[in-house]
Amino acid sequence: MNSDSQPTIPLRKHVQNTINRYLKDMGNTVPDNLYQMLLSEIEPPLIEEILKCTGGNQSRAAGILGITRNTLRTKMQRYSIEARSSKITRVNR
Repeated sequence: MNSDSQPTIPLRKHVQNTINRYLKDMGNTVPDNLYQMLLSEIEPPLIEEILKCTGGNQSRAAGILGITRNTLRTKMQRYSIEARSSKITRVNR
């Protein structure tokens, strides 16, 4: 329960509801490469928020995410995420 005495909805359920809504919005159009598209939508904000949580500490962020620091850096490059002195930015290219 959260502070408002409302039951907490698991993250999994939020994701499931969002995917369901997306597929309904697509109608009869069959999405291509849905898995890759979802990863590219979910990974950047996940990485950005964890980096904010760790004050930009990439080693701690990698530990929280369960990946190596090198993998984190690769993903940061892929998504143009920069972490400088606890300010996390996404560079538009």
